[in-house]
Amino acid sequence: MKVGITLPQGCDREYLGLDAHTAWSRTIEAARQAEALGFESLWLYDHFQVDPPLIDAPVFEPFVELTAIAGVTSRARLGHLVLAAAYRPAALTAKMISTLDVVSGGRAELGIGAGWKEDEWRAYGYGFPDAPERLAILSDHLEVISRMLGPGHATFAGQYASVEDAIHEPKSAGDRIPVLIGGNGPKVTWRLAARFADELNLDAMMPHELEGALPVIASRCEEIGRDPGTLRVSVHIWGRPDAPAGSERRERLRQFRDAGASRVMVQGFAAVSDPGHLERVAEDCAAVGLL
Repeated sequence: MKVGITLPQGCDREYLGLDAHTAWSRTIEAARQAEALGFESLWLYDHFQVDPPLIDAPVFEPFVELTAIAGVTSRARLGHLVLAAAYRPAALTAKMISTLDVVSGGRAELGIGAGWKEDEWRAYGYGFPDAPERLAILSDHLEVISRMLGPGHATFAGQYASVEDAIHEPKSAGDRIPVLIGGNGPKVTWRLAARFADELNLDAMMPHELEGALPVIASRCEEIGRDPGTLRVSVHIWGRPDAPAGSERRERLRQFRDAGASRVMVQGFAAVSDPGHLERVAEDCAAVGLL
């Protein structure tokens, strides 16, 4: 099982009381430290303002931030956990992730989902479609992105996204960019993951819930004749699955490994105010053979 870190971006209120320059400096320090400690991947959310209750505080745009992080790291994989599909035109998302892949030397992963943060959608002028429509938007975006990242020119006509004979170069720095779809919905999201993704990321699931989900995820692959073993399943650890540093976190990591997670993403926001946070996470990972 691999271990990634979600880096500070601001949406979890980690920059409260800091000016933008200080917030940025500490974020870059956290990215460098996380890579030096051996974490496999570095991740950012896709948010523009803090979680409610709302307050004025720095929040960095995640594509710009991740591109800057690419410039101060050299090994770790880089991705979003996850982009809200509707925040950017589908073809633009493909262009941006491909550019990031080249800039980072082939380290980019495209994490994408339907989005959920209503206050942010409305504040930034996206409205807030209901869940079925947000999922339909995600589906059309995945159709476009898969064609943009695939060979040749891209053409697709959907209700929410379309391209016509679009030239997309460079597509990546190497063979292809892995696609990660985030979401816990077994009826729609997991079927989209079976069709389009290299990895399905489950949000805040407990280890026993992961064990119960894996057969259903496998069945979504089998529905379309896909080998379930080709779809990796990871977990974003926060909230309920999170555990205090030391023996409790080590046991939780073991549980996720034994349940079948291919990767977990652990929160690293506290590194902004606590220089030892990432070291303690790394120590717990190393203690169970994950770093």
